[in-house]
Amino acid sequence: MVRHAYEDAELLDLVRRYVTPDRRYLKLSGSLLRLEGGEYDRFARDLAEDAELITTHELSILLEGGWRERRTAAWLIAISRRTEFRERLGELLLASEVCCAGLAYCVALATFGTPDDADLLTAYLDRYLQRPDLDYDQAVALGALLYIDLNIGAHQAGRFLAPEGLWDQWLQGRSGGQCAEGTATYLSLIRRLCAFAEECAELHPRG
Repeated sequence: MVRHAYEDAELLDLVRRYVTPDRRYLKLSGSLLRLEGGEYDRFARDLAEDAELITTHELSILLEGGWRERRTAAWLIAISRRTEFRERLGELLLASEVCCAGLAYCVALATFGTPDDADLLTAYLDRYLQRPDLDYDQAVALGALLYIDLNIGAHQAGRFLAPEGLWDQWLQGRSGGQCAEGTATYLSLIRRLCAFAEECAELHPRG
């Protein structure tokens, strides 16, 4: 069940502190890569500070909220490398209960970058590449899996990308036969977003 800030004082306080300042939640997507100069620096610095300040309990509460709260929490988790949320992020990704948060989950798992994270992305792809009627986060999940594969020398994405494999089947089955962009596009997006998360982490390293 999704908690709603308008009827939950505890959640509302966290939203006002971490989610809505300067409309942060809207920028925590590919659009942050278009920030420039002082705006980019300020955004990264403020995000890094909050990633250090927010508590585990507060992150757990945000992950019970709507897409804005969950997206923001996942980014704060990625920057602070709180791997204790790995399984929770995997559950949220697989459930796909709300829109607009999947990319953030994928970035967090990619920043953790272990075989366990790859397994969670693989579970998502096994389920949702068989659903061409659902245009969810299949492409960015594959990009995140490719990113982890390259970093740890694994090959979990290979079976999805085999000729007539699940990726091809998903593309062919989409409404109107629409084609997604090449997988290199999604890998590049994940790589750039993970680099941003790493940059923020270096501003305020935990510990």
